[in-house]
Amino acid sequence: MFFPGVLGGERVFDFMIGVHRRSSAVSYLLVAFISSWTTCIAAAELRIGLSADVTTMDPHFVAAQPNLTAQKHVFDSLVRIDERGRPITGFASWRTIDATTWEFKLRQGVRFHDGTELTTEDVAFSLERPLTIQGSPGGFATYVRPIIARQIVDRYTIHLKTALPHGAVPEDLAEVLIVSKRAAARATGADFDSGKAAVGTGPYKLVRFSRGSRIELIRHDAYWDGRPPWDKVTLHIMPSDPVRTASLLSGELDAIEHVPTADLARLRKNPAFRLEQTVSWRTILLHVDQYRDQPPGVTSKSGRQLAQNPFKDVRVRRALSRAINRQAIAERVMEGLALPAANVVSPSVFGHDPAVKPEPYDPQGARKLLNEAGYPDGFALTLATPNNRYINDEQVAQAVAQMLTRIGIATKVEALPLSVYLGRARNREFGVALLGWGSLAADLALRSLAGTPDPGKGYGAWNWSGYASPRLDELIAQSLSTVDPAKREALARSASALAAREVAFIPLHYQIVTWGMKNSIRYTARTDEFTFAHHFRPQ
Repeated sequence: MFFPGVLGGERVFDFMIGVHRRSSAVSYLLVAFISSWTTCIAAAELRIGLSADVTTMDPHFVAAQPNLTAQKHVFDSLVRIDERGRPITGFASWRTIDATTWEFKLRQGVRFHDGTELTTEDVAFSLERPLTIQGSPGGFATYVRPIIARQIVDRYTIHLKTALPHGAVPEDLAEVLIVSKRAAARATGADFDSGKAAVGTGPYKLVRFSRGSRIELIRHDAYWDGRPPWDKVTLHIMPSDPVRTASLLSGELDAIEHVPTADLARLRKNPAFRLEQTVSWRTILLHVDQYRDQPPGVTSKSGRQLAQNPFKDVRVRRALSRAINRQAIAERVMEGLALPAANVVSPSVFGHDPAVKPEPYDPQGARKLLNEAGYPDGFALTLATPNNRYINDEQVAQAVAQMLTRIGIATKVEALPLSVYLGRARNREFGVALLGWGSLAADLALRSLAGTPDPGKGYGAWNWSGYASPRLDELIAQSLSTVDPAKREALARSASALAAREVAFIPLHYQIVTWGMKNSIRYTARTDEFTFAHHFRPQ
């Protein structure tokens, strides 16, 4: 064991050599001591390569997973999610008092990083704050909108009231991180980024946030769930796949997320590293504009405006879907790290309907549908995609573009870094756009992706296509208002099936995610794709 401050490294080494000259038996013990000491030093810091940029440390500004990956090291939520995507208790337990009242009880003695105790005042503030955020490109208001009242019973008990029964309260609150009211009241995004307001109850404290480069964290020794295994954690922002893998191989990093498909075989053969994999909750899909008469980037092949938006016709949307060879994308572009998709959520997620099958690859049928819809010669479109967010995202978009071009839809790809792409997509600057979405339940995913946009209800926050269906809205509402899990899942599956029939969006595939790490550490692959330093354990 290493005892800081007792002996400096050089003095320890000199001491060891002197003893070695006197006793080989003692020398053996001291060699073991050195080995234990160096292992302890190595375990003191964990260096992880993240695959996407982190844009802010404000946990209520934008509901983007890369941001949450970093933020969940600093902040906790009322409800935790386990490795398989199931809600579990954390520092709070919950129960329903009646159909519209949920009681949450806090664990006593949970401390913020500044030493103050977490109370229900902080919880009430944190559940209200997302509603006050201005200029968010996709915030957390959706998750707290169903709560119409926050009633503090005592220091550790709070009642949350919903206008209607809402069975997804635990899943919603798993997304909302709890901040310190004292530190976050009137705080700006810059205050969170600097660390001034980034005062949470999480396993690590923020030391430095350098956008586009790294996030430095130190252990919160008073963490309520036990002492985290690493003294220091550095999250390196490395969207470049080759750079991320090279940094792991060179020893610069201890672990990386989203191992590139091209590097899997090499890492599998190297005994110095281990891989952990699972099917993700994330569905990669295409949004196609269905509400404007002249969607951006959609023209005749000569570049002139079309008389009307072709995507308003479900036959055209289905033609696009039939033109896509999902199996080829999964096997060739994704090199086996994908499953062809039909549902809004992957097979392990609540509400996935196994009866809904992927659209069969049928280019002849796609051309027939285009002809029936009045586009025998096709048209032209631009497919927008991020190029540094999802596994092989730009390559997937290029493959889709080639497949659409083969049925007469001349398609070009516009690929952008996520930091640019997300804002433009939220501003509806694309007629066809690629998105990856992960959710704990199908009804929650549909609420965001396909619900008729309604900020007052929290519907359609990520519905870039403008799709609207009163029947789907009704099914989503019925599902979310059902507390009985079996009945709720049946309604969620019905909603998924309806979205598939109407081609509300075009599912492509479910990701299979991979973490790579030194063989001296372990990690349990998570369905939700999150990478948490405190879940890595020394071997």
